[in-house]
Amino acid sequence: MRRDAATGGVPGRTRILLVTHYFPPEVGAPQARLSETARAWAADGLDVTVLTGMPNHPTGVVPPAYRRALRRVEHADGYRVVRTWLYATPNEGVVRKTLSHLSFMVSSVLLGARIIGRTDVLVVSSPTFFSLGSAWMLARLRRARLVVEVRDLWPAIFVQLGVIRNRRVIAALERLEIAAYRAADAVVTVTEGFRADIVRRGIPATKVHVIPNGVDIARFRPTSPDEHGDLPAVRERLGALPGDLLVLYLGAHGISQGLVSVADAATWLARENIPVHIAFVGEGADKRRLAAHVTRLGLSNVSLHPAVARDEVPALLAAADVCLVPLRDVPLFETFIPSKMFELLAAGRPVIGSVRGEAARILSAAGALVVEPENPELLASAIGTLATSPSRRAEMARTGRSYVAAHYNRVHLARRYRDLVLGLMDVRVPPAQIPRIRQEVPARHANVAGGTSTPAAPQQQTPPPSSYSK
Repeated sequence: MRRDAATGGVPGRTRILLVTHYFPPEVGAPQARLSETARAWAADGLDVTVLTGMPNHPTGVVPPAYRRALRRVEHADGYRVVRTWLYATPNEGVVRKTLSHLSFMVSSVLLGARIIGRTDVLVVSSPTFFSLGSAWMLARLRRARLVVEVRDLWPAIFVQLGVIRNRRVIAALERLEIAAYRAADAVVTVTEGFRADIVRRGIPATKVHVIPNGVDIARFRPTSPDEHGDLPAVRERLGALPGDLLVLYLGAHGISQGLVSVADAATWLARENIPVHIAFVGEGADKRRLAAHVTRLGLSNVSLHPAVARDEVPALLAAADVCLVPLRDVPLFETFIPSKMFELLAAGRPVIGSVRGEAARILSAAGALVVEPENPELLASAIGTLATSPSRRAEMARTGRSYVAAHYNRVHLARRYRDLVLGLMDVRVPPAQIPRIRQEVPARHANVAGGTSTPAAPQQQTPPPSSYSK
């Protein structure tokens, strides 16, 4: 297919620019969501360019191939990636991370504005907060429609976690946040709770849409042991002894996950002599505190491991008997839905969620166990229950896979997102006819271990073919 020599674009196709601070080869939920969405859009005929920084998250180490480069242009999975220089720093420390975000905000405009070429619709993913500024400037320069994607409510979450305390700073950030929503042609959130919060603060309801997180069900699927080589060796590497129930936490070790309470649950399990090993795999700002806590407690049934490449994840999941999805017990987290839970369920893993709100309702509908957040005793009890019931673990695995395949297939969700984007340009689907995608789950009794049950929402409706499928 012929591409425009100056900008790399394809003549005659709708051009989408996706601006994001985080992108593969970095590993994480935002990176997976955005790369898979870009791939699906390109496969559906859109001319997609991703504008991002040099990879470095979460360690702050830039791979050798990208060092000392101001700009890189790559092609993958049918779309183009334009990378610009940024200040690389580990995912810890508010000041240094803010400088990194600010550096990308500036470099993405100064180094990226010319090379991105003509743009019809610009989609910016937040966090990070400062990417909204560069996206707004680029949209003005290119006279493009602007879509603001909200995956976390900034700065609200950092206020509730106590990271930001200065009232003037909070007020200024909130004003910038609302200004970004008002400047956008559409706001896309990942949960109904986020949408309600944004609408409550004065943004027209018709402007705010929900495209939930999902999963590539072809990539994350139940596998047989022989697909991953020596799984006993993987279990041993994660610290499990023969006969142990291997419980895996895989993901960011940040201030949002409440991993210290998971380690506390290990003390209960050890006290009851239940053969369980809990393995933490990943990096993040709270890992040092977690490591110090594990050492202080003298836990031998817990091990900490570095982050792994994305292609190593399936083997780790196949080796695990149970996977965890924890969050801190913070009110705003009732509106959050950790995207990792869809991958775990799709991979056929029994899941225990220490969550409330929307995430709890979805996990319960998918057959997972749910306990209240940051309650080590209840978490230990749920783990102990599954340790003695292989048949229940097998049933949870089947139910979870079926549920996410029916409701959270990322390819389908990306196509709904595509129709929303095209609707802004009066292409295919007029905006008034784009159905708002509700984050709902089938009505059934919640499956809660050691806590109160949470009623599930009504069943999500199957979309019409025109918007069938993030």
